[in-house]
Amino acid sequence: MSLLHPQLAAFSAVLEEGGFDAAARRLSLTQSAISQRIKALEDRLGQVLIVRQSPCRPTPAGEQLLRRVRPMQTLEDEVLADFLPDADLPHRNVSVAVNDDSLETWFLPALAALHGAHGYTFDLRVDDQDHTLELLRDGSAVGAVTAEAKALQGCNVYPLGTMRYLAIAAPAFKARYFSAGMTAAALANAPMIVFNRKDRLQARYLRSITRATLSPPVHYLPTSTGFVDAAALGLGWCLVPESLAAPALQRQVVVELDTSRWIDVPLFWQHAAIRSTTLQRITAAMREAARGVLRDP
Repeated sequence: MSLLHPQLAAFSAVLEEGGFDAAARRLSLTQSAISQRIKALEDRLGQVLIVRQSPCRPTPAGEQLLRRVRPMQTLEDEVLADFLPDADLPHRNVSVAVNDDSLETWFLPALAALHGAHGYTFDLRVDDQDHTLELLRDGSAVGAVTAEAKALQGCNVYPLGTMRYLAIAAPAFKARYFSAGMTAAALANAPMIVFNRKDRLQARYLRSITRATLSPPVHYLPTSTGFVDAAALGLGWCLVPESLAAPALQRQVVVELDTSRWIDVPLFWQHAAIRSTTLQRITAAMREAARGVLRDP
């Protein structure tokens, strides 16, 4: 059952499922019916809303519409639950954007608590904390864990805490490259492990030590938990959340490059500014889970 206009339901399904065929299967319709509804919606609004490719993606106008539809879907689920409390209504997946380091440290317990208490299921979109807000802006997610403190237009923002990143490496690696200290020459030669090309944390760390323009050798390794293992194996030095680094530091398979230097990244939770019980519950669960791992805001 859906309270949304059928054209909006088709529009959302195409973008969530990535194509017209998958959307038709989900809504128990023919592909032709989905196409007709999307075309009728585009005619009504006078805008092309979906780029027909694999996977389908929204146009700028489609992103604007999707930002409005996502909160409507959340409220629709709540209305149906209020008016049909005895009906066996499945929860719609809640789309949330999150950075990988949060996902690997404090985030999953929040989801588990929400699923256990309320049956919510989640559609996670993972990106760097400096870019997750784009997924909220383009309508891909209804909320985002982000490093951006300024609220996106039409959104609420809540502080979660500060994630501290420590620079670590294997003891032999540190002895080889940094026996004379954290000099510009040493940092320029020591291999560095970076999550992906969006990851600017290591560059920030270098700038905190030297103003020189450095281009050290780089390993791109898109796994937060694998960073510690890679560092322990001598692949390079890297920045990792202190909660991930702690066990390896205790075993002394890695060491800090400089115990007086680190990078602090404040994290925030932003979501669409609507009066939603679902979003209130998610916000409370995230703040509680983050409180046990992150430093005080």
